[in-house]
Amino acid sequence: MCGICGELRLDGGSPDLAALDRMLERLRRRGPDDGGMHAEGPLALGHRRLSIIDLSRHAHQPMVDPELGLALVFNGTLYNYPELRRTLEGKGYRFFSRGDTEVILKAYHAWGHACVERFQGMFAFALWDGERRALWLARDRFGIKPCYYSLDRHRFRFASNSQALLAAGGVDGRIDPVALHHHFTLHAVVPAPRTILAGIRKLAPASCLLLTEDHPPRHWRYWHLRAVRPDPCPSEWEWVERVRSELLEAVRRRAEIADVPVGVLLSGGLDSSLLVALLAEIGVPDLQTFSVGFEDQPEEKGSEFEYSDQVVARYGTRHRRYRIPNAEVLQRLPEAVDAMAEPMVGQDAVAFYLLAERVSRSVKVVQSGQGADEVFGGYFWYPRMAREQGPPVERFRRHYFDRDHDEFLAMTQPRYHGPDYTAAWVARRLAEPEADEFLDQVLRLDVTALIVDDPVKRVDNMTMAWGLEARVPFLDHRLVETAAAIPPALRLRSGGKHILKRIARGLVPDAVIDRPKGYFPVPALKYVRGPFLEFMREILLSDACRRRGLYRHDYLERLLAAPEAHLTRIQGSKLWHLALLEFWLQRQLG
Repeated sequence: MCGICGELRLDGGSPDLAALDRMLERLRRRGPDDGGMHAEGPLALGHRRLSIIDLSRHAHQPMVDPELGLALVFNGTLYNYPELRRTLEGKGYRFFSRGDTEVILKAYHAWGHACVERFQGMFAFALWDGERRALWLARDRFGIKPCYYSLDRHRFRFASNSQALLAAGGVDGRIDPVALHHHFTLHAVVPAPRTILAGIRKLAPASCLLLTEDHPPRHWRYWHLRAVRPDPCPSEWEWVERVRSELLEAVRRRAEIADVPVGVLLSGGLDSSLLVALLAEIGVPDLQTFSVGFEDQPEEKGSEFEYSDQVVARYGTRHRRYRIPNAEVLQRLPEAVDAMAEPMVGQDAVAFYLLAERVSRSVKVVQSGQGADEVFGGYFWYPRMAREQGPPVERFRRHYFDRDHDEFLAMTQPRYHGPDYTAAWVARRLAEPEADEFLDQVLRLDVTALIVDDPVKRVDNMTMAWGLEARVPFLDHRLVETAAAIPPALRLRSGGKHILKRIARGLVPDAVIDRPKGYFPVPALKYVRGPFLEFMREILLSDACRRRGLYRHDYLERLLAAPEAHLTRIQGSKLWHLALLEFWLQRQLG
């Protein structure tokens, strides 16, 4: 719901308030309603506000509690803040505002760093303890809200996007070779703490970072997802009931914890359609829904209106659908790329950007279906991996990696070559304890790491570019903990998402439940031809691309000669991947 930033001097100097101003300007679109700054000794905090809970001046940030000696900047929403507030009031704490921001201050004073384990929601915050002269940062369990930082021996800076850190200055803009390998192997996912730029890092999901002027930074993880069966294991019917109860509560919380109307991004798929059905069940009045579509290509339709319209007809929502011509997609691509905190190759990034622009004219908050496929096993590659034999990383690689290590070496210039960093990282993550089966390992990796820097980041960046907050009930951590214990074979039954399909039957039209798995379609970025091909050719053959020296020319020529023949294992355009990264670097670094 906001943009946050700050600077802590580590050398005894004073923070650079002009740099903070520049950061705040780059965060303005995330928080168009209000802004503020607080400076105290070696620290300065900045905030841009999107007003959703407690619209009064009492919720202004940075929020300072002089009685407790604490200051805070916070981005996100705590869905259980009313209960936390009542508990804290019972301990004698008095509140001057009505929202969730002040609850974090009091919770820290009452329980210390362990307070974060009590928070239910999406959040990234930085809290200054004046007495201890310590800055504490924390990020929610699934990284729904972003937190980037840069660190040298003089200062620590943080912000909600990398653009703000670049605007502050002094960032090492060289390409991180390990991150580059991840980027081109995991469809633009660069796992925390790295980013594509050597001088910018990000706080990992479910993690904290503590800084003081005279001690090294300290990181720790406060939550871990277990993927093990309970004993005895519930029946299928019991799993359905547990998930339904948890999901209904997650949807209710994300509808009720707001002082503004909440809509739904209705794609026409099972997940968002189920959200509409559950919101109708809990009695949300005058529910607003929004859909977007694009021009068809001969190989693929550009919209799913035939499905979303059935949901609208069943529940009588106040619906708006937008059909966007290819010419506008291409014209607006630079804007969408400018809104990316990191380069994103998902073809639906521009779709979310253009949809969010229109939706933001009607509401400030929407619910979205991101996370359901990863949590409940909806993607086609999961059963393919399950049928494989061999070491876990090899089973994973054959159906997920965009390109193997040999192709990466053939694609990039020698100075970026090294070992197979991505395979090593995936192997380590799959081998983490407390996962019963191989698919438990895979689904946990997806929901705790890969989803963070693909669909979740994409939705945050593209919606917050228009001052629109997207809430993702399928990533409620209690719901995810329940789902992680379900046997993978049960989750993957019925072609995937069996449990959700059981819940949806009778609530959602059968045509939506039984349709093949769909994706947010922008066919012009998958079947690269015409003006889109010329756009990518111009980027990749530009002087800037040549000077940067990322790619081998013979590899570029091979892709440009037959752009539609080179797709990744999950059907993404390899040419688009290369063009998008170079275009992002040109827009951000020049």
